[in-house]
Amino acid sequence: MRDRREHWTRVRIRFVGGLFVFFFLVTSARAFYLQVIKAEQLQKLAERQHQKTVPLTPGRGTIYDANNAALAVSIEMDSCFAEPRNIENPREVATSLAPLLGVPVSQLERRLSGSKGFVWLQRQINPDVTAKIKKLELEGIGFVKESKRYYPNLEVAGSVIGFTGVDPEGLEGVELKYNSTILGSTGYMVTERDALGRDIALKEGVVKGPSKGNNVTLTLDKNIQYLAEKELAKAVSESGAKAGIALVMEPQTGRILAMANYPGFNPNVYYKYQAAQLRNRSIADSFEPGSTFKVFLMAAALDEGVISPRDTFDCEMGSYNIGGRTIHDTHKYGRISIADILKYSSNIGAAKIGSRLGQERLYRYLKSFGFGQKSGIDLPGEVGGNLRDRSQWYGVDLATISFGQGVSATAVQLAAAFSAVANGGVLMKPYLVERISDAEGNLLKEVAPQERQRVISPTTAKALAAMMEGVTVEGGTGTNASVEGYRVAGKTGTAQKVDPVTHGYSVDKRTASFIGFVPLNKPRLTILVVIDEPKTSPYGGVVAAPAFSAIAQQALCYLKVPPDGLAKAGKGKDAGAIPQKSPSVEEVAGAEGGAFIDVGEGTAMPDFRGLSMREVLRRMEKRNLNVRIIGSGRAIEQHPLPGHRIGPTDQVWVKFMPSA
Repeated sequence: MRDRREHWTRVRIRFVGGLFVFFFLVTSARAFYLQVIKAEQLQKLAERQHQKTVPLTPGRGTIYDANNAALAVSIEMDSCFAEPRNIENPREVATSLAPLLGVPVSQLERRLSGSKGFVWLQRQINPDVTAKIKKLELEGIGFVKESKRYYPNLEVAGSVIGFTGVDPEGLEGVELKYNSTILGSTGYMVTERDALGRDIALKEGVVKGPSKGNNVTLTLDKNIQYLAEKELAKAVSESGAKAGIALVMEPQTGRILAMANYPGFNPNVYYKYQAAQLRNRSIADSFEPGSTFKVFLMAAALDEGVISPRDTFDCEMGSYNIGGRTIHDTHKYGRISIADILKYSSNIGAAKIGSRLGQERLYRYLKSFGFGQKSGIDLPGEVGGNLRDRSQWYGVDLATISFGQGVSATAVQLAAAFSAVANGGVLMKPYLVERISDAEGNLLKEVAPQERQRVISPTTAKALAAMMEGVTVEGGTGTNASVEGYRVAGKTGTAQKVDPVTHGYSVDKRTASFIGFVPLNKPRLTILVVIDEPKTSPYGGVVAAPAFSAIAQQALCYLKVPPDGLAKAGKGKDAGAIPQKSPSVEEVAGAEGGAFIDVGEGTAMPDFRGLSMREVLRRMEKRNLNVRIIGSGRAIEQHPLPGHRIGPTDQVWVKFMPSA
C-alpha cells in the first residue's frame, strides 16, 4: 500500500515538473522569437509610438534658360520652431517674437502655451529676422534649414516658369508640368512623445536634410524673352490695350525662344495677383486669327493647284454678296493678283479662293496645320482652339473661315503653323524643355526637335513666303513690320471679338495681330504679336507690326544674324502697283532674293559709293529702286555705274564693306 502511494507521488512530481519544463520551453521560445527574430521590427514599432516625424520642405532643381542662366533656384532659409515644454514664460517670449514675426502676441502665446513638444512658428523667414531672433537667446526657440523657391529675374518669363506653394509643389507653368522631375526628396526631424502620445522634445534635431531634384534647361533665351516683354508692354501701353502676347519661335526646330504675356506677374509674390494675371495667355487663350488665316488658305490652294500666282480675282470694288451676307474690304479693289490679295488683305479675294478650294480640302489643310487641336507643347493648361468639323459648316462659313472668322486658335498654334511655311512645309511640335540633368549636372535626357507632319510642299512654301513679303513693303498692310537690312514675310490680322453677353460679334472690341518670319530666305525667327482690345487703332499693321519689327531687329542683332544681302525698299509710291505678269509658283520659289520690279528706262543709277547702308536704303526709297545689297558697312562698289540708265530687266546691286 505504501509503495503504491510513493508511485503516484513520483508520477505527480514528474507531471508537474514536465509542465514546468514545457512552459519554460514555450516561454523561452517566445522570448527568443520576440527578442531576437522580431527585435528590429518591434523596435521600429516602439519608436513610432514614442517618436513623431516632422517633414522638412524638399529642395527643387534649378530651371535654366538656353544659355544656362538661372530662372528658378532653391535657396536655404531658416524656419523657426518652438518647444513649448521648455518655455517657462510663454507671454514674455511671445512679446519678444511678435514684432519680428509679424504675428499678434495673443496668437503666439497660445501656441507657446500648449502641451506639445514641437510647434512651427514661421517657415522660411528672412535672414535678418533670423539673426534678430537668435540674438534674443530665447529658451525653447530653434531653427532648421528648409528650401525656398526663388525667381531671380522677377517678372521675366513668370507665366512660363510658373511658381510653387510652400510645400513646395509646382502650381503653374514648367514648375507644375515637370514637378515630379524637379522636386527633390523630403527631409525630416524627430520629436519624442510620452506614453499618451504628447510631444516632449526634439530627439536629435534634423535626422535627414531635404535634397534637391533634377535640373531643367529651357529653350527660352532670357535676353530675347526680356526684349519681347519690353516691346510688348510698350505696344499694349501705347495702344491703350487690355493685354497682349508676343511669341518668338525657331521655325526649323519648334524651340520657343520667348513667350511673353502682358500684364505679367512676379512669381515670388504670385499670391498678390488675380488669377487672370497668372495664366499663360499664349496657350490658355484662343482668339479669332482674322486675316493671318489667309496665309493658310493660300497655302492650301497653291498646294492643291487650284490657283497659281498668275491668277487674278475680281474683288468687286469692296463689296460682295454671298449666301445672303455682304463681305466688305477695307479699300475698294477691282481685279488683283493672289499676291495682292495677301498684300492688301482682301476678304473678298480670300472668300473667292476658299470657294474654289472647297470645304473638304480647306478643312483638311487647316487640321494638318494643327488648328482645332492642342500643339502638344510641354506646358499645362493648353487649349485646342475651335475648328468646327466641316459637316457643321453652313451658309457663308466657308467664306468667313477663309479669312479667319468663325475659327479660333492659340498663339502657339498660330506660330507653329506659320513656322511650317517658313521651314519649307513641315509642322514642328513646339517645345520648351531641352535638357534634364541631375544635381551634379549629369545629362539625363535631351529633347530633340520633333516633326509632326508635312503640310505643304517646299515649292509651295517658298512661293508663298515670297508673296508674303509684299505685306511688309509699301502698299501692304504691314509696312510697320519692316526690319532694316532684312527681308520680312508676314501677315497682319484684325478680328472682331465675340461678346460674351450677346454671343455675337462686338461692335468695338478687336484683336489685332501681326505674324511673320525673318530673314525671308533663311528664316531664323517666327514672331507673333497679339494686342487684345487696342483703343488707338484696331489694325494689326498699326499696333502689332511695330512691336514685331522692334523685337525682330533686336533679336537678330543679338543672335548675330547677318543682313539678307538683298534689301527691298518697297516704300515708293508705285510699289503697290499690280505687275502685268505674275511668275509661276516655280519661278517665284526659285527666285533667289525675289523678283525685281521694273523701274522704267528713264531712271538713272545714283552714286551710292561711300554711303552707309541706311543712307543707301533712304535714297532707294526716294527713287523707288530695288537694289541688291551685298555685305555690310560702307558702299564700295555698285552696278550699274553712277549715271547709267537702268532698264526694266537690269539687275542692280551695291557691295558694302565694314569701315576700317
